[in-house]
Amino acid sequence: MSTSTFFGHPKGLSTLFFLEMWERVSYYGMRALLILFMVAAIADGGLAIDDATATAIYGLYTASVYLLSMPGGWIADRLLGAQRSVFAGGCVIAAGHFVLAIPATETFFIGLFLVAMGTGLLKPNVSTIVGQLYSEEDQRRDSGYTIFYMGINIGGMLGPIICGFLGESDSFGWHWGFGVAGVGMVLGLIQYHFGRKHLGSSGLTPTPGALNTKVAWNWVFGLSGALTLVFLLGVFGVIAVSAVSLAAYGAQLIALLFVVYFLYLILLGGLTSLEKRRAWVVFILCVGCAIFWSGFEQTGSSFNLFASRYTDRTLDFIDFEIPASWFQSINSLFIILTAPFVAWLWFILAKRNLDPSSPVKFAFGLLLLAAGFFVMVLAAKLVSGGEKVLPFWLVLTYFLHTLGELCLSPVGMSAVSRLAPARYASQMMGMWFLAISFGNIFAGLLAGRFDPNELSDMPGLYLQIALMGVGAAVILLALAKPLSRWEKSVPEKGDDSQMASSSAS
Repeated sequence: MSTSTFFGHPKGLSTLFFLEMWERVSYYGMRALLILFMVAAIADGGLAIDDATATAIYGLYTASVYLLSMPGGWIADRLLGAQRSVFAGGCVIAAGHFVLAIPATETFFIGLFLVAMGTGLLKPNVSTIVGQLYSEEDQRRDSGYTIFYMGINIGGMLGPIICGFLGESDSFGWHWGFGVAGVGMVLGLIQYHFGRKHLGSSGLTPTPGALNTKVAWNWVFGLSGALTLVFLLGVFGVIAVSAVSLAAYGAQLIALLFVVYFLYLILLGGLTSLEKRRAWVVFILCVGCAIFWSGFEQTGSSFNLFASRYTDRTLDFIDFEIPASWFQSINSLFIILTAPFVAWLWFILAKRNLDPSSPVKFAFGLLLLAAGFFVMVLAAKLVSGGEKVLPFWLVLTYFLHTLGELCLSPVGMSAVSRLAPARYASQMMGMWFLAISFGNIFAGLLAGRFDPNELSDMPGLYLQIALMGVGAAVILLALAKPLSRWEKSVPEKGDDSQMASSSAS
């Protein structure tokens, strides 16, 4: 183990902290510009894509990051090892950003493809290495992840500020913003290279088991090559592709995979009665997760356009207009400021035996999401009347949504890891990320319904999303008691023997 020199933690944590910080600078910086660049007029250096298509592309891109994290984690576990996977993923991300910096439509989509592929290889594996820095008995693990999470949000806060300033500036332009995101990733890779010695054996080697690695690599290269070929045929117009239709079919496919997997697991997975009850809890929490992210991810799409088009961003006293992309930093800033207080609240409630169950916390998260959209309903009514609104409306919405995220996201991941049967733990965590992926792609489809030529429809559309959150919260609260019993249930007579036999098989 490394000497504890980084806030009392293994020194390797500093290597991963700064790598993830710079990776998030690049990811969130580029993401803050993405929708704005796509809808901007050609005369302004943009692609002049209509809102529905642009938001569908945005949804497909953000969803693919979570989808690709599953094969990315498998490649690290079985073929490359987490350390090499992280470095390779970072190199692909940097290459993607630099391709995005080339002012051409085709290179824009190729760059997006590379960033998504690289993020899928880096994102799940850097988190895995953090855990491997600690022994199972090391009580510093949770606080180590908390420090690491701060690195994520510092990067998420700085990225839109840096990239947005350059990208929306008349003196530089969109492609400068994309390019500087790549510079951020390169800085992260440089410090990772020199700090990698502090990681020791954590995530160094894969565990292929009985896997034939040569055959596995053939499959990886074959499938990757086929995916790349189809993608390039679409980019260069050989295959006609509608982004909106692709997003709709993608959402349906993800939903089908999700339902089929859980039905197979519960009916044919050899689970005990206890494990089946807990699997149902995970299923329902994942559904709640998908609904939450379909609203929350309006941040980078419809809310980003709202900031650009309908928010008065002028600071008269210094003659400066706030870049619309800077609003993308607010969520990370609020997480840094409020996460300790939310964690403290759960701790105090637990000490008094009042800690809400996971379904109740999810319901709180969805209600806070809905509250944010009710705020946007009021703002949209002002906009539909022909006014520009103050930044206050978006800031308040982001504050409520951040509190909702803190009630749902960490709680959900903890619940899945706790409730999943040991032999299906990785697969069920994959289902959690699949639910987030569905939420992201569905968010893009929802954002596409906002027509800039029909501003009178905007309040009603935000109201529909708010009511969706309220409805999901009400259902979770109605199911909270039985779900809580299933969540906290202990093995019944015969469960232990069943679990032993099913594990042995």
